[in-house]
Amino acid sequence: MIPKLQEHWSMIDGTHGLRTEVLDLLSDGELAFSPGGLNLTFGGLIRELGEVEHSYIESLKTFKQDWTYRNTEAGIQADLKRLREWLSELDAGFKAAVSALSEEDLEKKVDRGFQIGVELQLQVYLQALLIFLGKATIFLRAMRKPLPKNLLAWIG
Repeated sequence: MIPKLQEHWSMIDGTHGLRTEVLDLLSDGELAFSPGGLNLTFGGLIRELGEVEHSYIESLKTFKQDWTYRNTEAGIQADLKRLREWLSELDAGFKAAVSALSEEDLEKKVDRGFQIGVELQLQVYLQALLIFLGKATIFLRAMRKPLPKNLLAWIG
């Protein structure tokens, strides 16, 4: 990985760790929880995050953001083990995509319907992770689950 991207990756990898702390609090049965008023379960929220991560991985390979990918694996949002495996695969793919970027690639723009640089694209992905964690804290609080210390420090 080129040095200029190492700091970006460090923040992303650390935030993936916060996501893992959230998963560590859950059981398969709790993935079906919805705080009410939403047509979204906790497992569905996690699946959506994986779909977002997939979109960012592909954007670093093609320099075009495509939001159409959906994980159609039956029952994945109700299976914590499978969600963990899938997210782990995505994380490895994300690191590989960032590691494959060259100094010349940093001069390219990612087309999101508007153009942004690769480094900003990584920062926007980090923001997407933080938004997920904010949503996850709402779910966890509605479930009356204690929040991990690191999550409280970063998200509140």
